[in-house]
Amino acid sequence: MSLRLRGTVIHQTEDALGSILVLDHGKHRILSFDTVFEQSKIARGKPHLPVHEYNRAMLLPIAFSLPRRATILGLGGGVLVGALHYLLPECELHAVELRPQVADVARRFFSLPEADKVRLTIADARPALRDMPTASTDFILTDLYGADRMSPAQSQRRFIDECERTLTSEGWLAINYHRMPTLDGRLYAHIRQLFACVLLFKSKTNNYVLYACKQYFEPLGPEDPRLKALERHLPIAWSTLMARVRAA
Repeated sequence: MSLRLRGTVIHQTEDALGSILVLDHGKHRILSFDTVFEQSKIARGKPHLPVHEYNRAMLLPIAFSLPRRATILGLGGGVLVGALHYLLPECELHAVELRPQVADVARRFFSLPEADKVRLTIADARPALRDMPTASTDFILTDLYGADRMSPAQSQRRFIDECERTLTSEGWLAINYHRMPTLDGRLYAHIRQLFACVLLFKSKTNNYVLYACKQYFEPLGPEDPRLKALERHLPIAWSTLMARVRAA
């Protein structure tokens, strides 16, 4: 088999949606669905430390408000779950993953935390979100991707409606977009109608993380003590990342 991703395949399986591969390359472990794109990536010696910049950026709302309950839509290798559990061990985490075999791979190869505060649901994110009680979570991180494209759910106004309904009054939504929604389009206008604060981060790989909150916040300055405190616990360059966040 000819791989475009560099590394040694240490596990391979498949389900109705396609291949699921785990590769080791140097100090890193990679989850891929097609041998082209990295779905998840960890440092094997520090699996709680996100490697991809957009994953790190998705955690930035913690600097504004520490969640007691967080929801992760799209488990992948469990990178976001691992980082959140390491940083906030008392936070109740609920991850939703469509593919049972992806969840199994996250447990076996990516050190997905097994803890009372971590709950995993195998389901489609859309009905799972609809089933959640109103104002039941403080943080929603949505990273729904298949082998070669983003799930269309993340660009649907009904999906955004359900995120807004499920969030608490001070809750944050963080969405990983492969392409930024058009600023004069219906989706972006809808987000602006629902949320008082909309912020943007552009990664070096041209992913966009969109943040939304019902209360208005300005991006923090790089010397803010909240960022310094987070850096001591989880060193992912919080200040550098926050410096690239812009008000939409």
